[in-house]
Amino acid sequence: MDSPGLGTASRARSRSSLTALALAASALIALVAVAPAAPATATTHPAAARTAPPPSPTAPHTGVVIGARTPARTPGREHAARTFLAGRRAVSGPAWTHHPRLPGVRPTAAAPRAGQVTHNWWGVFPQPGTHDGIMATHTVDPSYTVTDADNVTYAPTTKAQNSCMEVVTAYTNTGNEIWAWDWCGTVGPARTVPIDDAFLKNYTPGNGGPAAYSVQMVRDDNAANRWSAYLYNYRTAAWDLLFRQSGTDQSGLDHGWDMFEIYASVDPATGEGYYCTEAQRTSFDSSAVRLRRNGAWKPAGPSDSPWTDTAPDPNAFLCPPLKFIQAGADDHWTVHQ
Repeated sequence: MDSPGLGTASRARSRSSLTALALAASALIALVAVAPAAPATATTHPAAARTAPPPSPTAPHTGVVIGARTPARTPGREHAARTFLAGRRAVSGPAWTHHPRLPGVRPTAAAPRAGQVTHNWWGVFPQPGTHDGIMATHTVDPSYTVTDADNVTYAPTTKAQNSCMEVVTAYTNTGNEIWAWDWCGTVGPARTVPIDDAFLKNYTPGNGGPAAYSVQMVRDDNAANRWSAYLYNYRTAAWDLLFRQSGTDQSGLDHGWDMFEIYASVDPATGEGYYCTEAQRTSFDSSAVRLRRNGAWKPAGPSDSPWTDTAPDPNAFLCPPLKFIQAGADDHWTVHQ
């Protein structure tokens, strides 16, 4: 959901144009701008993560997500949630701005940790008025282990325009979970699901390929702005309810997104973000991104879901080996080393 403890830089995005801003604030600076994306051409990628055809958006909607719970207020999760919320609020306004650190700056013992965190993202932004539902298939990697509390990876993460929730693949130092982030009520993680054996058994195809789950968010009451989020249960061939909420979207943003997002600090041993080493073998992939409008589902495309940046700089993500693959136009992306 637009995405967490950085109060040192502001981040915003214009509806009509995405502009480059340079803001220095306590060791956070915005260097990479979200520019209007030209139509992307498909890029061949040999490690596309889709392991099965995407589920039908009109499959039965029955049951409740197994293992979903109201999260306990543990210090680790609370820290990650505060980071997430601060980052989301920092980007609300007329333009979106990335927050990479200054080139060549390395953390020092005297520097505050908060000033060493980089917040950055890449993906597609479904535009206002183009949809009242979104779905996608997102990879998960149970083996990805985050060691530092200030480093969190929310990828993939997705939200529809004005939806009451964002569904996040959340990698934090307290464990790997799927979050339903409530944007219309508590403004925090309202449901969490551990990425454990039970989750993999029920919500991924389990056919030997990279693990991936499918998420769907739909507005089912226009007057109340009521939204429902579902995960597809491959065992029952039906969509299970994860979270339902109504009200006013408090994200401050008038578009949706499906994207790769990081909060990262520099590992002094490598000069790169901690996640660059920890996620070295992880592929972050979102495929079959579809939008619903007037009851019909169709693949996200250049006219309704522009890329945040057609040529992102991996250095701005504190991970020079990172590759950003436009694997579809604009319904499939992959980020990997």
